Amino acid sequence: MIDHLSFYATDFQATRRFYEGALKPLGYGVTLELTATWDESFPTRRMAAFGPDEAPIFWVIEQREAATPRHIAFTARSPEAVKAFHRAGLLAGGKDNGSPGPRPQYSAGYFGAFVLDPDGNNVEAVFHEP
Repeated sequence: MIDHLSFYATDFQATRRFYEGALKPLGYGVTLELTATWDESFPTRRMAAFGPDEAPIFWVIEQREAATPRHIAFTARSPEAVKAFHRAGLLAGGKDNGSPGPRPQYSAGYFGAFVLDPDGNNVEAVFHEP
């Protein structure tokens, strides 16, 4: 249903590093980087897209002012991948917002972890046990 989506970053380099580290255990990497030379109001605006298999699905776009924090959940292939995401996110400069574990209040078999990125966005990895 979703082709791609974007988050915005006031500290682009820190946010790019965070997602590069945190998403690696989930099989996502940087697939595309651009500078918005066409944008007359911010021609040096940097953008980085992340995804599996070279697909630019999740974008981080530089902006000058902070935005309202958002939430996104990335699918993990196993509880171990959720744990690896959480560790990698913390090592990449994120802040703990919920350690890896079951979340039965969301649904049976829900196993997730939460990390805040450098702009305060709540980033989650989740595995749904069959």
